[in-house]
Amino acid sequence: MAPKKPLCFPSLLLLLLTLLRPQADTRSFVVDREHDRFLLDGAPFRYVSGSLHYFRVPRVLWADRLFKMQLSGLNAVQLYVPWNYHEPEPGVYNFNGSRDLIAFLKEASIANLLVILRPGPYICAEWEMGGLPAWLLRKPNIHLRTSDPDFLAAVDSWFKVLLPKIYPWLYHNGGNIISIQVENEYGSYRSCDFAYMKHLAGLFRAILGDEILLFTTDGPQGLRCGSLKGLYTTVDFGPGLLSKADNMTKIFALQREYEPHGPLVNSEYYTGWLDYWGQNHSTRSIIAVTKGLEKMLKLGASVNMYMFHGGTNFGYWNGADEKGHFLPITTSYDYDAPISEAGDVTLKLFALRNVISQVFQGVLERNTKHKLFLTGKMGAKLDVLLENMGRLSFGSNYSDFKGLLQAPILGQTILTQWLMFPLKVDKLVKWSFPLQLLKNSHPQTPSGPIFYSTTFPIFDSVRDTFLFLPGWTKGQVWINGFNLGRYWTKRGPQQTLYVPKPLLFPRGVLNKITLLELENVPPQPQIQFLDSPILNSTLHRTYIYSLSADTRSDSKPMELSGH
Repeated sequence: MAPKKPLCFPSLLLLLLTLLRPQADTRSFVVDREHDRFLLDGAPFRYVSGSLHYFRVPRVLWADRLFKMQLSGLNAVQLYVPWNYHEPEPGVYNFNGSRDLIAFLKEASIANLLVILRPGPYICAEWEMGGLPAWLLRKPNIHLRTSDPDFLAAVDSWFKVLLPKIYPWLYHNGGNIISIQVENEYGSYRSCDFAYMKHLAGLFRAILGDEILLFTTDGPQGLRCGSLKGLYTTVDFGPGLLSKADNMTKIFALQREYEPHGPLVNSEYYTGWLDYWGQNHSTRSIIAVTKGLEKMLKLGASVNMYMFHGGTNFGYWNGADEKGHFLPITTSYDYDAPISEAGDVTLKLFALRNVISQVFQGVLERNTKHKLFLTGKMGAKLDVLLENMGRLSFGSNYSDFKGLLQAPILGQTILTQWLMFPLKVDKLVKWSFPLQLLKNSHPQTPSGPIFYSTTFPIFDSVRDTFLFLPGWTKGQVWINGFNLGRYWTKRGPQQTLYVPKPLLFPRGVLNKITLLELENVPPQPQIQFLDSPILNSTLHRTYIYSLSADTRSDSKPMELSGH
């Protein structure tokens, strides 16, 4: 939920310095069949993901749920796209409000989560008609999920609307979508129509290109009809199939029959189960779920947990099953998931987070060697901005110098005549720099180093608070000229900075905040003031200020209640 009149940044300053950090030549997400793994930008990678359905969660709560997933240790979110939710009648499309798929992708990006997209056309998901529009049945002889010309014509029309929308969000295009599923557990359907699957694969390739990774997902018994050459085969199973010690090995061995080389992937590891009206609530024990996850991670597998947050079947959107008799699915899609239907974190979440935290994800440290490719003309000047992250405070070597400790070498040439000097940033901030320097300036790039600065009022009594910077990466913050310290939201575990009451001006006097972001700025910059710290937990109550380049002096904070 956003304020009615968001508080906006009146000034921005882009530092005239270049922050040097390693970057891949191009963004890519590919299968490394030689070493049985994924590569992200050329580096070994595996995802630990969770399913969340934007269509089961009010839009105002998307950010809350995504950040709880990110704080749980996940690096990706998996989601379906229900066709019937966006095309209620033929040719009538709705991508507004809680149907704004692109807005959800943006929220996932702010939460630093990659995206695994499952656009169907059939999605199952215990959703009304598996996501297929009921108006398809107006043609009484139509054969759904087959190469029936009537069905393919409707699918083609829908995908020619949907797929161009997500194209800019593919990872190699600068977005966060790393892979896309074709159909959904097609091997469990009676038709086994390979012509249909080939048509879908061709349609995805024609619109999205050849770089995006396309995959299929099927249970152990559905791989024969659900797999297709050219689409990466993945499996799905939950702890219920792991009662015997060697069952996991057997299931992954089935995947190996279709993918002899490449990463092991469980695209749906069930953290709970769905509920039917008139039956008991389904649960999965914490011990069973965590043990299964731990075993898969030790095998080096990439895993998506279905569901990580279930949500609600609002309105008439619940699906149903036929198992000898009609079984409608309940309104609640709680799924006994790690994040409850109401957004509360559970003991299952903390147990899963403990397992995930044992997996080494890889970090870039100061003593790691990197290659940096520079372009420039002879005689050009190179500026290097170095951040002092603290000098050694324990150990045998306290001589922790900062700066260029030896002359850089370009090819065989030693680069000399370097001028090193400290930036007096604190003094500049106290002198109201950069707030008074530029008005209504727009950054040319979302990358730092860059200053953001604005003012904000306090409408109630002044008290201690905690500053939360969702989506920001790493930098420094000043309140009324006082340096609060470093934030490193992306690294964690600390997510908030303590703002003591004496630093804030009382009602009637504007407070000033200045941020120096060193790396990446979120697409829609926001700051939040919380009643409680997030040191490795979730928030309860927030005041949110939207930070944009427009100027509105009459902005007011919006109080939100959450979990």
